[in-house]
Amino acid sequence: MLTIYHNPRCSKSREVLKKIEASGQMVQVVEYMKTVPSKEELKDLIEMIGIKPEQLIRKGEADYKENFKGKSLTDDEWVEAMVQYPKLIERPIVIKEKQAAVCRPPEKVEAFI
Repeated sequence: MLTIYHNPRCSKSREVLKKIEASGQMVQVVEYMKTVPSKEELKDLIEMIGIKPEQLIRKGEADYKENFKGKSLTDDEWVEAMVQYPKLIERPIVIKEKQAAVCRPPEKVEAFI
């Protein structure tokens, strides 16, 4: 079973979900803009991906530019920023067991299917 942190408004996220569904894999879809991950869930995701929290931030988003650009935040502060502004979370994130990856470009999902 795969889990995808998905934003249906994102073409890359839709493409990854389509690839997963076409593979026949069972998938749990988490629309993270509707069901915002908790701080602990985000910390677990970040650990599974193997990155620093700031590396999961979408720096082209207006929320980033208006509230965080040029600021130096701690890891916990970046996680809190993603909880407060979930649009900042890079997408899509795919999880299989204890492995996770940001599937950008969408071809990265092939390692999971």
